[in-house]
Amino acid sequence: MTLRFTSLTPVLAAVPLCLSLITPTTAIAEADCSPESVANTVSSATGAASNYLTAHPDANQVVVASYSQPRPMASADLRAYFTAHPQQYQDLRGILAPIGDTQQRCNVTVLPPELASAYAEFMAG
Repeated sequence: MTLRFTSLTPVLAAVPLCLSLITPTTAIAEADCSPESVANTVSSATGAASNYLTAHPDANQVVVASYSQPRPMASADLRAYFTAHPQQYQDLRGILAPIGDTQQRCNVTVLPPELASAYAEFMAG
């Protein structure tokens, strides 16, 4: 698990840019795959994750500390913390799941590459 951003603000800031690059795979995109719908999903999930981390200062501390660490160390620290706190891991995984669900359902990428990699690693456990 690696989350390498200092807050969820960079994720939210990157959404408009990433959404401008979305290209539906079919001529007519499904209504729930519109850029607005995708942006709302990402905004909702990242906002909920930010609120969750605010309410869980120990988890927030580990996540924030990971931003300034080399990726292998950040990954190991996050994995150790969330292994010791499986309910918090499950909670955050559930909160963030709509991002992956939307990416898969709509065949879009909504996170910048570094965040996408960290997201995939976190969600994989």
